[in-house]
Amino acid sequence: MHTKMSSRKLAAVALVSALGVTTLAACGGGADGGKDEAGGGKTGGKTVTLVSHDSFSASKEVLAAFTKQTGYTVKVLKSGDAGAAVNKEILTKGSPQGDVFFGVDNTLLSRALDNGIFTPYEAKGLDRVPDALQLDKAEHRVTPIDSGDICVNYDKAYFASKKLAPPQTFDDLAKPAYKDLLVVENPERSSPGLGFLLGTAAHYGDGGWADYWKKLKDNGVKTVDSWELAYNQEFSGSAGGKKAKGDRPLVVSYASSPPVEVLYADPQPKTAPTGVATGTCFRQTEFAGLLDGARNPEGGKALLDFLISKKFQDDLPLQMFVNPVTNDATLPALFTTHGAVVDKPETMEPKKIADNRDPWIQQWTSLVLK
Repeated sequence: MHTKMSSRKLAAVALVSALGVTTLAACGGGADGGKDEAGGGKTGGKTVTLVSHDSFSASKEVLAAFTKQTGYTVKVLKSGDAGAAVNKEILTKGSPQGDVFFGVDNTLLSRALDNGIFTPYEAKGLDRVPDALQLDKAEHRVTPIDSGDICVNYDKAYFASKKLAPPQTFDDLAKPAYKDLLVVENPERSSPGLGFLLGTAAHYGDGGWADYWKKLKDNGVKTVDSWELAYNQEFSGSAGGKKAKGDRPLVVSYASSPPVEVLYADPQPKTAPTGVATGTCFRQTEFAGLLDGARNPEGGKALLDFLISKKFQDDLPLQMFVNPVTNDATLPALFTTHGAVVDKPETMEPKKIADNRDPWIQQWTSLVLK
């Protein structure tokens, strides 16, 4: 299971791989390989290029429907993890790698907006997206596409065997009963690790989060560099963890991780083997935007419209294991049966994240790793 999971989004898995290009639709007016067909020239062409992080995924049938509807074929250019992908677009500002960028989240949004890599465009159907998720509503430089919650997951079997109630809140994690049980990711290297750090800062405030992390350190928290290491090797509750004999029954992952455990198990269990501590969650929203200098701006606008269409939004959950943002999207039964509902996730304004991200990471490193 862990191989399939690491190839999926799980919101924003921190995996870096080599630069790759994949063409993902060929129905209707496909590209013929000519220079203009690849998006050359301001008049556009029949291909629209979507630049994304490595974990973008969509059904071929859904992208083929976009081609049939608009005449544009989608080419996906995967560009590393979310942070690396955003940095590449900043470096190529004005001469972007593609037409639309997908995958900048609220932890990186201010960096992208401050560097002016997007051209404003108000996508059709945006009225179906809650105002709370439209973090750039005044200018429409980016469009919300999906959301997810970074939360501590727990191994149900471990806690049942110990007759110990699993933790549910940030405060619980620092209690002696859970000493040496939690593994987290380094926020300097990992998207979920950063989200968890921001969640603690939002919960305890500027003056309290550092003291909280001192308590976690005293309580035996373990830190690794990536989600894949934490979940698949250190966590006792994942399929990967069992293979690697992980011994930590608490891990920073996603509220959507339990449905993944069910989907890829053989045979599939009736209930998920993992649970979610819903009082430890930080809300992550991902956006897409029309890149400044796009060679096919009309195709890019059509793609942004499509990314918040019901067809694409309904496809999201089982492709990237995230929640759709539109109010008319339908969640699959797998999500509603096994996923956790997070009513009150921690959140933070993008500007505050931008102002504090680097100093907080430096302070965290001094507190936890030294």
